[in-house]
Amino acid sequence: MSAPVRVGTRRSLLATTQAGTVADLVRDLLGREVVLVEVTTEGDRSQAAGTPLVQSSSTGVFVGALRDALLRGDVDVAVHSLKDLPTYPAAGIALVAVPEREDPRDVVVGRDGLTLGELPVGSRVGTGSPRRAAQLHALGLGLDVVGVRGNVDSRIAKVRAGDVDAVVLARAGLARIHRLEEVSEVLDPLQVLPAPGQGALAVECRAEDPLATDLAALDHALTRAAVEAERAVLATLEGGCSAPIGALADVVEGEDGDELWVRAVALSLDGTLSVRKSASGSTSDAVGVGTRLAQEMLADGAGQLDQPGPAIDTDPDRDS
Repeated sequence: MSAPVRVGTRRSLLATTQAGTVADLVRDLLGREVVLVEVTTEGDRSQAAGTPLVQSSSTGVFVGALRDALLRGDVDVAVHSLKDLPTYPAAGIALVAVPEREDPRDVVVGRDGLTLGELPVGSRVGTGSPRRAAQLHALGLGLDVVGVRGNVDSRIAKVRAGDVDAVVLARAGLARIHRLEEVSEVLDPLQVLPAPGQGALAVECRAEDPLATDLAALDHALTRAAVEAERAVLATLEGGCSAPIGALADVVEGEDGDELWVRAVALSLDGTLSVRKSASGSTSDAVGVGTRLAQEMLADGAGQLDQPGPAIDTDPDRDS
């Protein structure tokens, strides 16, 4: 009998729920037994110490410890929120599967069930994400956007306690922990584009592990194409743009079969300046579609939005 597959996860409810989803897929599709192994990450320690992640030097603060555990052989598989993964590869590690993702949109949890448009001018709306903050400012609703930290429960608790009038979170995280009844509004991507890869999970293992071939069965081809396009946008913009970035790719039916429709935005931190573009192309050229779109955005000034430093989406609620 084969040894159980050891799946590494962070300790939070959302992280263990996401790892459990992957564990169920491994059991169902591969017929293997699975055990979850909890790993504490740098991002967890930063969150406990109250260190703002937006000042962190790495976009992968919730990823490094899980990857280290993989390379040490402490776990066989690591499960991440895909939006946490840096866009550059990690030596010795393979992204072997991206399962079908949840709805990637952002949502509002507002006091008394209020939507953003129903909140009075000056209402306090909490987020830890520069991307969300910039797009909230850009809506021109006169909201006071304030920084919040913590997990999903603690952020919603701030609304219930009256510390803020609303918080903005990823719908996917609430769906996974069965808290969608808390949502007062689902934000249209025309107003607020999600982070690249939001709502998707990343399944990694050691590149030379024979298990990598088996785990490919967990991959969802259309989700993979969409997130590859979104991450290509991010990777290209990171090379010449430090602004908050949102991107969303949808697979739509074209004349010759499935095709990608990709939307992206880069904004100044205060939301007053933005470069917004869309493009379409073949699902087989997902990286190319995203790269070309980002190059057009840079040509239109996405790299001149006058930001002092990186503003990558590192909202630490781990809500995707």
